[in-house]
Amino acid sequence: MTSVFDENGVCVPCTVIEAGPCYVTQIRTKEKDGYTAVQLGFDEKPERLVNKSLKGHFSKANTKMLRLLKEFRNVDSASLAIGAEVKVDVFAKGDKVSVTAKSKGKGFQGVVRRHHFRGVGLQTHGQSDRVRAPGSIGASSYPSRVFKGTRMAGRMGFENVTIRNLTVIQVILESNLLLIKGSVPGAINTYVEITK
Repeated sequence: MTSVFDENGVCVPCTVIEAGPCYVTQIRTKEKDGYTAVQLGFDEKPERLVNKSLKGHFSKANTKMLRLLKEFRNVDSASLAIGAEVKVDVFAKGDKVSVTAKSKGKGFQGVVRRHHFRGVGLQTHGQSDRVRAPGSIGASSYPSRVFKGTRMAGRMGFENVTIRNLTVIQVILESNLLLIKGSVPGAINTYVEITK
């Protein structure tokens, strides 16, 4: 993240995202695939790291070897051809976008951090070590089980998160950078999906 000053001199916090160049590697059609979509590839990688099936896929599309492939539906594919380069100029200043990414993984966490339990509180009645414990989780003879979805300790984070209605502050075409107002999910160098 960084911050920029707008035309009124107000400091605006924003996230810098490298959003291209992407390459059209496949175009799905209703007749052949049953739905319409455009498959985009991003982030070039060495040819020695690509398996044979993907090498054939990229050579058929006449593109470089790419790390990430992603399909986008509801795209006007008439203006795109296989192998075409999609740059950051598809976005403009002031556009509202949605950003989807994997959130930061936090590992195995207890109920206080994961579900905001408060613990025992003042630790009265001899309770010296129950401050961060979950307490009772089930009923007695009925229903004699623990319900699915009961909030307990477990793995936290690394889930798909979407933030909608973020504003594009600036488009830097020569280096394929987008400046988006506010923060986006994920750690540094995480792949994100940006849609209008």
